[in-house]
Amino acid sequence: MTQCERWARALDWSGKSHAVWKDAEVASIFERIALVFKSKANKALDKYEDPRETLDYSYQKQLELLQNVRRGVADVATSRKRVELQASKMNSEVERLTTAAQRALESNREDLAREALTRKAGLQEQLNDLQTQHAALQAEEEKLVRASSRLQAKVDAFRTRKETIKATYSAAEAQTRINEAFTGISEEMGDVGLAIQRAEDKTQELQARASAVDELLASGALEDPTGLAKDDISRELDALAANSSVESELAAMKAQLTGGSPAARPELQAGAETTQEEPQS
Repeated sequence: MTQCERWARALDWSGKSHAVWKDAEVASIFERIALVFKSKANKALDKYEDPRETLDYSYQKQLELLQNVRRGVADVATSRKRVELQASKMNSEVERLTTAAQRALESNREDLAREALTRKAGLQEQLNDLQTQHAALQAEEEKLVRASSRLQAKVDAFRTRKETIKATYSAAEAQTRINEAFTGISEEMGDVGLAIQRAEDKTQELQARASAVDELLASGALEDPTGLAKDDISRELDALAANSSVESELAAMKAQLTGGSPAARPELQAGAETTQEEPQS
């Protein structure tokens, strides 16, 4: 082999190995993609799967299987009964041929007796076959009945277990929802908690703002455009003016009542003195 041929073979082998490596790499990528899709699908299915529905479906399938077994028992029993009827007819025919052969011999008709006995032998073979079939069907029926009883027991046990698991799952699910509601983990309670927090923050902000404005108005740093808000000095001056107005009006009323009846003057004077003492007290 020349040097050129060796180089050609080496290049050819290198190209084939590179192609095989590329194919293996592509296959590995597709396998990883398939694995990712399977894992995602399994996670999605697991999220939406309800164990209670799965248990109910399994129980329904077991009931269908039990129904099929019972139907099989009924079919085998029907076949057995049909074989019994055929065997009963053949027994009657065998007895009739036996009686006919005896009568033929009594009448010196040996040929007829032989023919009757030949037919009887044929029927007897068929009767033996029917008896074999009957025994096989009876054994099959008994086997199916035992299988049906065992399957019925398993289905009843599964139903009890299913209801127990469903009740436990429902209780656990309800408890989880209650716990999530109390701890604020659930989305609904989380939203309510955030709304309450926002409302409290806004209320505190408004209260702080109102208190600050009241302090500014009281100190005179801000003026009330409505004129309703007054500082401490203005309120004291207004109070003094109101007391002075009351005293002036009371003195005017006394002057008007000076010309009244003498009996009424002591009472009025006593009432006036009492009125004057009350503000001093």
